[in-house]
Amino acid sequence: MNVVDKIVLQGEKEDEGKRIDVFLAAELDYTRSYIKKLIVDELVFVNGKTVKPSYKVKENDEVVVNIPEAEKIDVLPENIPLDILYEDDDIIVINKPQGMVVHPAPGNYSGTLVNALLYHCKNLSGINGILRPGIVHRLDKDTSGVMVVAKNDKAHISLSNQIKERSVFKKYVAIVEGVIKHEEGKIEALIGRHPVDRKKMAVIEDGRYALTLYKVLERFKENTLVEAVIKTGRTHQIRVHMAYIGHPVVGDPVYGFKKQKFKLEGQALHSHVLGFMHPTKGVYMEFEAPLPEYFVRLIEILRNK
Repeated sequence: MNVVDKIVLQGEKEDEGKRIDVFLAAELDYTRSYIKKLIVDELVFVNGKTVKPSYKVKENDEVVVNIPEAEKIDVLPENIPLDILYEDDDIIVINKPQGMVVHPAPGNYSGTLVNALLYHCKNLSGINGILRPGIVHRLDKDTSGVMVVAKNDKAHISLSNQIKERSVFKKYVAIVEGVIKHEEGKIEALIGRHPVDRKKMAVIEDGRYALTLYKVLERFKENTLVEAVIKTGRTHQIRVHMAYIGHPVVGDPVYGFKKQKFKLEGQALHSHVLGFMHPTKGVYMEFEAPLPEYFVRLIEILRNK
């Protein structure tokens, strides 16, 4: 059986005691039945060994999921312009535009950041398989902003460890619905796969720990410009947390208001600052992606309302 992708995850304290199939179904964009099949087919390894679907996850377990070939996959380099903020032999820091998918997935093998990177870079780390070369973390399709890509396995491991240790600094800027009264706040709510709609995330009792700190930057008549620092990197974290406190991100087609006032291509959420220790230089580096044009334009509209 040909393996086309490899996903590496780590069990955390809040995952203790969860069945491996439940844990993986919550973390990945696959159904629990598909995850079970992968486990039965011995394509899932915990600490280097195969397990049964009933295996209970422990803190610090290294879980490797091998995704088998489902159809012929051809991820090709494409001459897509990249907004490069920094580049050296180990890493490349990109300002990703809104609307760009980070990595290929079944049915969508072109036009992604990975296609662009394969054209631009001679080398990318191979730890995450052929569908996610170099990808250490990702941004949603319609979230713009700064992200780092690993050019080799050493850099990939270093950055992955920093993310697991929560030492990577991630600051976002968002425009949310409603006027937030407090100057700043903390959202500490567990996030997991939505119990009914598996494509969505939600605040649920048996979710994984998630912490978002936010600060009001500017108030408008019916909206608020906020800065959000995430201490954890859960899927859709800011979007889920802001919706949870009644202030969903403007333009969010999944967690936002059904009736949107502005004709946006997606949520008004931008990865503004990213900071981490350089994998080989051992120095802290911080990168800032300026607000995109659509974001600046929306702020001006809100100021003039």
